[in-house]
Amino acid sequence: MLALFSPLSEIAWLPLALSILDVVLVSFIAYKTIMLVKGTRAERMLYALVIILALYLLARAFNLNTLYWVLNNFLGSAILIFIVLFQDDLRRGLLKVGFIKSISTDNIEGGGTLAGEVTQAASELSSRRIGALIVIELGMDLEEYTENAIQIDSVVNHQLLISLFLPTSPLHDGAVIIRKGRISAAGAVLPLTFNPNLSSSLGTRHRAAIGLSERADAIVVVVSEENGVISLIKDGSINRNLEPAALSTALNELMKVKTIKKEEKKDEKPNEKS
Repeated sequence: MLALFSPLSEIAWLPLALSILDVVLVSFIAYKTIMLVKGTRAERMLYALVIILALYLLARAFNLNTLYWVLNNFLGSAILIFIVLFQDDLRRGLLKVGFIKSISTDNIEGGGTLAGEVTQAASELSSRRIGALIVIELGMDLEEYTENAIQIDSVVNHQLLISLFLPTSPLHDGAVIIRKGRISAAGAVLPLTFNPNLSSSLGTRHRAAIGLSERADAIVVVVSEENGVISLIKDGSINRNLEPAALSTALNELMKVKTIKKEEKKDEKPNEKS
């Protein structure tokens, strides 16, 4: 087997090419890792690990035995601690860069109709200054957030959505979760964000919406109870002060792939019969 590769070692430029390839691969991995944790709680921890690693290399190079022993024992378990503490941030990052494939490509059926119903409900709730929190599941399963909520399993209807958030409803403080194109649950409790840089004007409802979007690839629509402002949240980013038309456009854009796929399936049926 070694004989097959022995001619390669005689090529003069091969060691240089391999060195360049080595540097490029390490740089690529470092860049992807930074992008993976950018904007998450794990970002500062990653930079701290880089500093500790630099100190470790210096301690080994200059024979600082005590410091080397301490850092060597720490680094042995640091990666495991990092993964355990920041598993939610890493999961979100993996989804962002596409390392984890979506669970389903057909989760949203009738995306255009769904967007219209959600937009109509948000618009009505906004005009009446009624707070709302509507979650639309995409690729990542949200079953853990629906388990302790009130199960509904209904078609998406703006009148039903409005009734769930009325102040007289016992479920108005929780979130409504839409899964696979149907209202799956209401009164769901969502995790709050740990982002310390958020505006103090954002209340618990917005912080819960951002918290979920940091852990999953879901779309979250929020209606403010104080001023009726409509917000759209995705991947930890919030887009506020949306008009109904802008909300509808954004929802259709985010669900574009699902809607197109369903339309393609409809177009294929006549061909199969002919």
